[in-house]
Amino acid sequence: MSSSYVPLTPAVAEFDAQGRLFSPVYGDVYHSPSGALGQAEHVFLRGNGLPERWRGRDAFTVCETGFGLGLNFLALWRAWRDDPQRSRTLHVVSLEAHPFGREDLAALLARHAPDSLASLGGQLAAQWPALLPGLHRLEFEGGAVTLTLGFGDAQTLAPRLSARVDAYFLDGFAPERNPHMWQAPLLKALARLAAADATVATWACTGELRQALQDAGFEVRRAPGYGGKWHMTVGAVAAPGVAVSTPAVADAQRHAVVVGAGLAGSGMAQSLALRGWRVTVLDAALAHGTAAHAGHAAAALTPVLARDDNARARLSRAGSARALARWAGLPVGAAPTVCGTVQLERDEGRAAALAGTLATLAFPQDWVREVSRDEASALAGLPLARGGVFFGQGMLVQPDKLIPALLATPGVQVVPGAVARVVAEGTGWRALDAAGHELAQADTVILANAFGAQAVLEASGLLAPLPRVAQMHALAGEVTLVPAAALAGGPRCVVGGEGYLLPDTGAGCVVGSTYVHGATQANIGAEGQRVTLDKAAGLLGCAFPGFDALVPGSLPGWAGWRAVLPGRLPAVGPLAHAPGLWLAAGYASRGLSWSALMGDLIAARLCGEPSPLETDLAQLILPR
Repeated sequence: MSSSYVPLTPAVAEFDAQGRLFSPVYGDVYHSPSGALGQAEHVFLRGNGLPERWRGRDAFTVCETGFGLGLNFLALWRAWRDDPQRSRTLHVVSLEAHPFGREDLAALLARHAPDSLASLGGQLAAQWPALLPGLHRLEFEGGAVTLTLGFGDAQTLAPRLSARVDAYFLDGFAPERNPHMWQAPLLKALARLAAADATVATWACTGELRQALQDAGFEVRRAPGYGGKWHMTVGAVAAPGVAVSTPAVADAQRHAVVVGAGLAGSGMAQSLALRGWRVTVLDAALAHGTAAHAGHAAAALTPVLARDDNARARLSRAGSARALARWAGLPVGAAPTVCGTVQLERDEGRAAALAGTLATLAFPQDWVREVSRDEASALAGLPLARGGVFFGQGMLVQPDKLIPALLATPGVQVVPGAVARVVAEGTGWRALDAAGHELAQADTVILANAFGAQAVLEASGLLAPLPRVAQMHALAGEVTLVPAAALAGGPRCVVGGEGYLLPDTGAGCVVGSTYVHGATQANIGAEGQRVTLDKAAGLLGCAFPGFDALVPGSLPGWAGWRAVLPGRLPAVGPLAHAPGLWLAAGYASRGLSWSALMGDLIAARLCGEPSPLETDLAQLILPR
């Protein structure tokens, strides 16, 4: 992947002599001189038979090339809002190689968006993501309207999309100015996503373009243009592409059983319940009298960097963004605290390599930047041992508050019960305990019970086709709770490196963590606390007498298990040999990173939505 990584080049706002927004890269204006709203309505909405075509439908999906300022999206969203017969949900997937930064977008929308779109434009700008390559999922109208933004080259992103597209808005710059956006491979990759009655519209109308669309599988024709332009192009798919998303499940059947009530299970339950599903969560820990992660006072959620922007880095970045979007509205304590993370280098000699990595990636400075030892110490409010990088979106999360809040989502019912095996029953599955008693039954069952999923699959005769899952192992670990006073009040941000040190939650500062191979129990003890305290001390740039006086074995803490798979990536997706059965396990040390993202990945698939994750990444984590 290193050879194919291309950093994003943000758009630059310039204006031509007539005051129109202009792209110096392509030498073209962003919208018609006669008005962007009129063009959006005439070319893209009416050109695709909207709003009539979405009426009476459960969902309607639009795919756009060239997001620009988002005026087509805003016009589409307004038309959907204004239509009493609108589809229940509206999904938009839009690709943009040169996105504007949030401040520029907000200012340009304030200047260019018609008054009728101003409120929606404000909502868009408020959710606008950091300029990072990949897919970004934004949600509006309580999740009824989703926008999946693909930042990067359309030729690279389009083959990695998973969606069933009902209408195409082809709105790149003019073919003669930006031929890259109108080439046959891109149009064919888009056509592969077409639903049976998909339509296409574009203001462009060259003979070469019509031929390219014909070759891609669209039957197109000229239609009257807009704003002094004689013609535009409209059409419909001639032969729909291969289905890539599961059709939406009928409302009456939207019931899922989720096995496991930890980070994986609670994230899954929330994602499904927010989409109107009834969710039964089977909690083995509760059956033994304690909730999952009870006493786990704090943990860090920080993305991963890799010079080649490999799969783990891309997944962790997507997971961090999804977690913040999904959980920011939870009650205080359950919602993440965005305090930033200082990630220290392992030794001072790596500074040049780190600088090279950041230069290659060219990520926004407010998302990640290099920091010296002095700046790292200033950010943390404590003397630190080394410099490193600062992630502005690094989060402190309290798992013992987060998980109950996710499970309190309306539509979720938590039932104590330890699942021993699952048995196919008609079109669904029965979850049975060790005595053979049925705990729950549904057409959709998701095993999200970490290492326990392996035993359930084995007892159910379903593990043999999954050699990687068969290699999953459990790794014990513990964290220690340190009085904040022993660290002069504790750090202001997450401090990570070889171990981690977290800000005071009110109960103290958590330090971690141990990795114990071959353990039979996950316990708090003197040896583990010695390891965690030593790791925290190694992050600090000076001695703290109160901290140094702490006695290992005398402190509170929390111990638990990680389910680890080869490669340390999770196994998430459907089981091909057991239709209706899904797996979400092997989250290792990244339970917070994967929880919301993997919940939305499976929920989107079950509901026939565009996927929030590129297909190459989704394929990489498929259970196998």
